[in-house]
Amino acid sequence: MPPARAWSVALFGVDGLLVEIEADLGGGRPGVQIVGLPDTALQQSKERVRAAVCNSEEPWPDRKITFALSPAALPKTGAGYDLALACVALAAAAAIPQEALDSTALLGELALDGRLRTIRGVLPALLAARRAGIRRAVVPSPALPEAGLVSDLDVYGADTLAEVLRWLRGEADLPTPKPTTTTTQTTPCPDLTDVVGQPEARWALEVAAAGGHHLLLVGPPGTGKTMLAERLAGLVPPLTGEQSLEVTAIHSLAGTLSADSPLITSPPFIAPHHSISVAGLIGGGSGLAKPGAISTAHHGVLFIDEVGELGPQRLESMRTALEQGEVRLARRDGLVRYPAQFQLVLATNPCPCAPPRDSECICQSSARRRYAARLSGPLMDRVDLQVRMRPLSHMHVDPDNPPENTATVRHRVLAARARAQHRWSQHGWPNNAAVPGPALHREYALPKPTTALLDRSLAHGVLTGRGADRCLRVAWTLSDLDQSDRPTADHVAAALEFRDRAPRP
Repeated sequence: MPPARAWSVALFGVDGLLVEIEADLGGGRPGVQIVGLPDTALQQSKERVRAAVCNSEEPWPDRKITFALSPAALPKTGAGYDLALACVALAAAAAIPQEALDSTALLGELALDGRLRTIRGVLPALLAARRAGIRRAVVPSPALPEAGLVSDLDVYGADTLAEVLRWLRGEADLPTPKPTTTTTQTTPCPDLTDVVGQPEARWALEVAAAGGHHLLLVGPPGTGKTMLAERLAGLVPPLTGEQSLEVTAIHSLAGTLSADSPLITSPPFIAPHHSISVAGLIGGGSGLAKPGAISTAHHGVLFIDEVGELGPQRLESMRTALEQGEVRLARRDGLVRYPAQFQLVLATNPCPCAPPRDSECICQSSARRRYAARLSGPLMDRVDLQVRMRPLSHMHVDPDNPPENTATVRHRVLAARARAQHRWSQHGWPNNAAVPGPALHREYALPKPTTALLDRSLAHGVLTGRGADRCLRVAWTLSDLDQSDRPTADHVAAALEFRDRAPRP
């Protein structure tokens, strides 16, 4: 009897590869062998699959069975192959028709009693299966809403192995995903009216939202640094359809999707604790690396409070991702790539004692220098906007002149983003922060009198080439907010002033 075949998917980061699973019944002592570089979890699936088949009242082949997973040189990890292994074993014994397995991807982990357990990464796995020509797929029922996000693919859900086998024999139907609604579900965000005072910081937050710039907030505790950062996600536009799928795929791998509303339509706001490890921040783990905080913040905001306590190793590990928009992680089982196009917001105290006012600081000058030096020059060179927060002098809000709310500021931000998108649309750059430096000096070069202040700063060594490029990007954002066609010398001066507010001893 020729070997039976079934299909599953191997994931490498957000990329997937179709895996062909063959089952052959041979002579000799009964037993199970899996070839094709399986990891420990996959090796142990032999016992799970056999118990699940027997407890589903199906006869397990009383012969030697060999499973071959192809491509053979590709490491296979996890328990997501269980359902495919059980079905292909029964197809090899002629218990189910081989034709039913053709062009069908099978995903899911099996319990010993035959129940199907959900797995991580269903969305990216089905996207990869669709690209490979698969026409239908079976997933555990809890993952059905997530699987339904993939168009042009017939998706079915099941709770047990017995249900899948009856469906493959044509004896029963499996449920399909409910139609997805077209309404956008946005996560409620706190309002800017809650922030008392801080006009410079509020303006910097608006500029950051309009251009997608990184932001540093420096000030004593209780001045509103965290409150401002939490309100940034409410100022930026919702995710596009393509961005939503990218973000949802990453959160599927991280296991943070909600079954009620699996599609993420709002920019994520990720705020890890300052004690997070490098692996938790960038991604890591044994075997194949898992996504970290910077990847779950893709197309969203990554807020790091108490950044002075984070440590240089973790801070410097973000530098490459800030420039390239992705992170590549090499581990034992291969290299994975995760997108990481996030907007970084940092918050720190001016010194270790962090008094309400600078005049009350009791730190020695050497301690202040060491504290400020925790934010290295190369990292600060990548932060476009650096703002010092004012100490609060009163908590009273003038009822005749209340602070602007999020809706008012968001209206200006969206108008500025629309101007930038229209300008960069032919190049595919989503915002001003994404414009490469060469384009700023060639196709969109500003007149020499406009950039004279930048030239003097470069000549005196107070600004690097990267810093000058970032000043130009901020200047374009300021001109968009002013509804100007091109930045003026005042816009360039204001952009340069944002870089002169870093924490100093």
